[in-house]
Amino acid sequence: MNEQKSEKVHHVFQSIYKKYDFMNSLISFNQHKVWRKKAMRAMAIAPGKKALDVCCGTGDWTISLAQAVGPKGHVEGLDFSENMLSVARHKIEEQQLSNVTLTHGDAMRLPYADNTFDYVSIGFGLRNVPDYLTVLKEIFRVLKPGGTLTCLETSHPKIPVYTQLYFLYFRYVMPALGKIFNGSYDEYVWLHESTRNFPDKKALTELFSQAGFSPIHVISLTGGVAAIHHATKPPLLK
Repeated sequence: MNEQKSEKVHHVFQSIYKKYDFMNSLISFNQHKVWRKKAMRAMAIAPGKKALDVCCGTGDWTISLAQAVGPKGHVEGLDFSENMLSVARHKIEEQQLSNVTLTHGDAMRLPYADNTFDYVSIGFGLRNVPDYLTVLKEIFRVLKPGGTLTCLETSHPKIPVYTQLYFLYFRYVMPALGKIFNGSYDEYVWLHESTRNFPDKKALTELFSQAGFSPIHVISLTGGVAAIHHATKPPLLK
């Protein structure tokens, strides 16, 4: 089952990469940019540090991290879609950023040593991995003690009527927009399914806890359609 999901997700993102950014802005009403800015504020990044952007996709969050850590810091961006990385690489070259390394790799098996990074981000990527807890444990492993993980993801609103409208939008409208603007109906049906099946804020917080993170802070966004989970790898006891 995990292998089937991995192959499916790889196919989806290899297919939709050309208009991924445009579609993100369209289907989120440009809110994903606002949400990412809030996530960056939660991270409170210090210059000169090391950061990892897991499931970096087309690189927007990677670039924000690189600008925040500055020329004395370094950012790694990792994704398993070569086509998404090609878009990210083009953006980074345009920005003339020399403090970023992009890696084609698997979030389930991060190719980094233990205790490497001060910050890790993952934006709209956790719902697409075969096993959420495995990825969270891998991120925990590569974070330095006292380092933080910031996860921006879709969630499950709890407001009556609004909730029903939200899922109707994801089930019917989003795939239709995908077909009209990107010729990708089935791929956007998959994105609806991955959102529907993803844990809500409470269940995801529990997974963070199982992975070892503490404390874990949750910021609900736009009536609960998305959420930021900001979590710390406990520092070593002196």
